[in-house]
Amino acid sequence: MSKLAGKVAIVTGASKGIGAGIAKALGEAGAAVVVNYASSREGADRVVAEITAKGGKAIAAHGDVSKSADVKRLFAETKEAFGGVDILVNNAGVYQFQALEEITEEEFHREFNINVLGTLLTTQEAVKHFGPEGGNVINIASTAVTMNLPTATVYTATKAAVTSITQILAKELGPRNIRVNTISPGGVETEGVIAAGIIGSDFEKQMVSQTPLGRLGQPGDIAPIAVFLASKDSGWLTGETLYAGGGLK
Repeated sequence: MSKLAGKVAIVTGASKGIGAGIAKALGEAGAAVVVNYASSREGADRVVAEITAKGGKAIAAHGDVSKSADVKRLFAETKEAFGGVDILVNNAGVYQFQALEEITEEEFHREFNINVLGTLLTTQEAVKHFGPEGGNVINIASTAVTMNLPTATVYTATKAAVTSITQILAKELGPRNIRVNTISPGGVETEGVIAAGIIGSDFEKQMVSQTPLGRLGQPGDIAPIAVFLASKDSGWLTGETLYAGGGLK
């Protein structure tokens, strides 16, 4: 029997990259999946098509996780389509590496609004929709938190906040049988990483040289960890951060 049969999962920022990989893996494990996207409807529809082609259930749902009205609508659409929600994957995130002199108020708020406020708003709404059996929240942080990369001040600060939020909410929500855990990926080859020009750069070479397993990760390296955290296999884990970077820390 599929590990997640009968479960409903929302994956934010799932039109591409790590989020798309997680959405497809949750679908293969038996969950009905809501593929959230902010800008790329085409990408979200493609992920939905891949899930349904394998016999799974999925819909695409637009929403900016930093806006409470969008978040409420996202969960309302989920309830209408699948009746409820059991799993929330807070994957939506943005980044821009900037030297201290280049940091602007606008960029600071963009990253904190999506990466941190978005995580809080979606989790806040999920708690209202989880059933009496509880629920499961999986936050996506980054090994940037432990690497302390120059020019990644704002992004690293947002992911450090997400890591702390996980630990706090695990204690706060545990009595309601809601588990909260974090996956912290290392360098992963995604559309965003390619668009940023990282592939083939000195930065990529540096990351790979510091990764014991000797390569960048792929979304498919992260997705099975999310399935594990979403399933009963990890039923005794909450408040944990699983580093998924091939040993990169």
